[in-house]
Amino acid sequence: MALSWCHCDAHLSLNKKAAAPPSLDRRSKYSGQSIRSIPMRILTVGKKRSQGIQLLVEEYKEKIKYYCSIEDILIRSNPKITSDVKAQIEAEDTVMMQQIKPEDLVVMLDENGKDIVSEQMADLVGDAGSTGSSRITFCIGGPYGHGSQVRERADVTIRLSSMVLNHQVALVVLLEQLYRAWTIIKGQKYHH
Repeated sequence: MALSWCHCDAHLSLNKKAAAPPSLDRRSKYSGQSIRSIPMRILTVGKKRSQGIQLLVEEYKEKIKYYCSIEDILIRSNPKITSDVKAQIEAEDTVMMQQIKPEDLVVMLDENGKDIVSEQMADLVGDAGSTGSSRITFCIGGPYGHGSQVRERADVTIRLSSMVLNHQVALVVLLEQLYRAWTIIKGQKYHH
């Protein structure tokens, strides 16, 4: 799937190459429009979630289910191979790739990804429905990041923050931004 990110009239379209800064026009091109929603899946590499994090995850998943189906899958990191970081990354990478279908639109979260604003996340969600993809899959890497297979497979690479976030915090931030994206698309009052 040849996708790219470009800025056109302050809106993102799926294109990996452009790097223009976000415009001051803070609206999604989909605000108030009807779009084809596709299921979402979040793959996260990490340890068992704390009870507080899991409560937040479930709260946002319930909110998002109003707009589309959402699934989150925890891929357990393998602490037995932490002495060999490369082997750990490759093992996590292989398990993550087994969860990705060829027809998925894959969004990799990475500290070196593109900075986007909430309206651009709404555009990404809105654009996903018109790509021919059957699902949008977000990938949150383990403690050492993503392996080469996921990096090569990713259609889009974004970052949630210029700071490194642990997988649990990244998951909550991503879910909140996905909920926010849907409220922007639907023209609801959550985002201002």
